[in-house]
Amino acid sequence: MLTRKHSIEGKHPFGKAAELFDTLDADAAMKLAMVAGDVTLVLDDTGTILDAAFDPREFPAFADWVGTNWIETVTDESRPKIMEMLAAARRGEVQHWRQVNHPSREGDVPIRYAVLSVNGGEHRIAFGRDLREAGRLQQRLLQVQQSLERDYLRMRQLEARYRMLFERSTEPVLIIEAGTLRIREANPAAHMLVGARNASLPGKKLLTFIDKNSHEAMQAVIGAALVSDTVSPVRVRIARGAREVMTSVAGFTQDRGQFLLMRLVQANDRPASDFSPVLELVDLMPDAFVVADANLEIVTANAAFVELLQAASVDQLRGRHLSESIGRPGIDLDLIEGQIDQHGSARNVATVLRVGHEIEGEPVELSAVRTGGEDAYYAFVIRPVGRRLRDLPPGQQDLPRSVEQLTELVGRMSLKDIVRESTDLIERLCIEAALSYTSDNRASAAEILGLSRQSLYSKLHRYGLGNLTGDGD
Repeated sequence: MLTRKHSIEGKHPFGKAAELFDTLDADAAMKLAMVAGDVTLVLDDTGTILDAAFDPREFPAFADWVGTNWIETVTDESRPKIMEMLAAARRGEVQHWRQVNHPSREGDVPIRYAVLSVNGGEHRIAFGRDLREAGRLQQRLLQVQQSLERDYLRMRQLEARYRMLFERSTEPVLIIEAGTLRIREANPAAHMLVGARNASLPGKKLLTFIDKNSHEAMQAVIGAALVSDTVSPVRVRIARGAREVMTSVAGFTQDRGQFLLMRLVQANDRPASDFSPVLELVDLMPDAFVVADANLEIVTANAAFVELLQAASVDQLRGRHLSESIGRPGIDLDLIEGQIDQHGSARNVATVLRVGHEIEGEPVELSAVRTGGEDAYYAFVIRPVGRRLRDLPPGQQDLPRSVEQLTELVGRMSLKDIVRESTDLIERLCIEAALSYTSDNRASAAEILGLSRQSLYSKLHRYGLGNLTGDGD
């Protein structure tokens, strides 16, 4: 931006002006005049433009100015400035830069001029400097400033909302510096819980308000929060009043520093609406129980499921996909979802539960249901059956030999006949296993096999199994 300092007033003059400029020829003077301004006008005493030097690419509308009075090339509000500059030049006064606007098809062109008298006052030279680029810079600066002001206002509004929520929250909340364990902020509920005067906690050490016997537990949960996103709440005791609280801690980074968001809830504070005997009984169930969202990611689970997966807590399992632990990848869970879609539930599905990087896993039975709506949830009941399978009586030792005999039939019998033979073999082996498991109690064997007594008797007669002369019940 051109200011008063661009005038010649007050500047130290050339010490050897006579030697330097006495022999200045017309060509050199012309070049100096052209370099001195983006637009250079030569005027007579009345202000008529005798000649002009400018870049036609930057000032295309200035081409027809020669022979025109300078005052006619500017806007109405700029004409008084032109008259003042010409009058000052006639009086030989030192000129300062004055901004005038030239109308054009693309809009007004702002130019800042200074006028000097030459040739003994016979002519005037007006040196003009284009202000359009400076105007564009000012416009961008203004836009940036407005954007910063909007962002600042938005941040102020967010801070005001955060401060209101923080101050009015009934849950005690602390913000702690991770490195020093000094309290950075604390809401009124936190002051009330620890028995401190309002606004007195910031700057003080956290452990000052924690019972000495709980320091180790507090240090442990803080260390865990700095390295993990899922940390189970711990029970600690407040120094004043010896009240026990459940402490939840989460770490975050701000301004290149580590901080802790700590929530404190009195251990005996559990709203009556949150208590449900169903939830308590589900957590005590010996069978594993797990709830998953529509993406089959774990939402919550009871203690039996946590124990089956050998996890430290349910927090460690939240968000994990069920396919990481249940079923053969890409098979069992798809089949279970298909059964739920078709029948509304899945009952006693035989699958496996894998811990860590196990491939085979432990045999389990799984039943599942799903809620309705777009945000559906799945509930799974999982029962290990590995012990039951180990407790079953050993089968006949000739099974591998029987299978080998069946495969030897390939080429001698049709596939249809081989399948019928295989079905008969499996059916006979299952009946033998049921009779052995129930000590030849045919009523119990029929129930295990899902057959009526008459159907079981018919198959016993067919295969010559059991004591056919007695009732066996």
